[in-house]
Amino acid sequence: MCVQCEYPSNYQSLIHSFESIREVFTGDDHSIHKARNELKIIELGGIKTVVKSFKVPHLLNRIVYTYFRKSKAYKSYHNALHLEELEVSTPKPIALIEFFEAGLLGESFFIAEYFEYDFTIRTPLLEPLEDREAIFKAFAAYTYDLHQKGVWHLDYSPGNILIKRMEKGYQFSIVDINRMEFRPITPFEGCENFNKLWASDEELEIMGREYARLSGFNVAVTIAEMKKHNDANKRIKNFKKRLKNLLKGNFSTPV
Repeated sequence: MCVQCEYPSNYQSLIHSFESIREVFTGDDHSIHKARNELKIIELGGIKTVVKSFKVPHLLNRIVYTYFRKSKAYKSYHNALHLEELEVSTPKPIALIEFFEAGLLGESFFIAEYFEYDFTIRTPLLEPLEDREAIFKAFAAYTYDLHQKGVWHLDYSPGNILIKRMEKGYQFSIVDINRMEFRPITPFEGCENFNKLWASDEELEIMGREYARLSGFNVAVTIAEMKKHNDANKRIKNFKKRLKNLLKGNFSTPV
């Protein structure tokens, strides 16, 4: 068994917690999300953290992640460090821990400080908040700033966009950041990044007008592009749901 840890020097005092994170994680019951990967809120050395445990890859991917590609935990940690350099809000990275067995990657963990937020972008998309229009405008401005800094979040979906109400305006913070690209992004291309919101045409128009105002791009084209990509994503998701239902022998049509 071999364990590899990366962390900023100011977290040196937590090295024992990092090296025993598997036992700490297994013994804690504060799970906030469990699917392929699991997230738990765990206090380490007096710091409230979110620990993300990545599913152990199957044998082929263990070989790939050991010799040819960086692990998802590695990408999460290093993407977070790069976002900090760009002054983009994301929960503060604390550590990357990878365990190797027989020379191959096994369990891996990414630890970040807990970010106190009020809701995700999903809330104003589903609930009639009084300030939902202001939130959508602020979100469009935030997304434009990401694109100006060359940040392309490949999982820019409602649950991955955290929002904290401030005395003036809102603070946005992005999570689930292992799938990201850092490159130049044109306003035309940027319109596609709104496609996973599952937003209505009215909501996209609010975002589109603000994004166009900031980018100087044509308003009508911006809104049309956002709607096109949004509709395409909905068609793909609904097709996958119908296919899944057919394979299960359930012939009901998904909404």
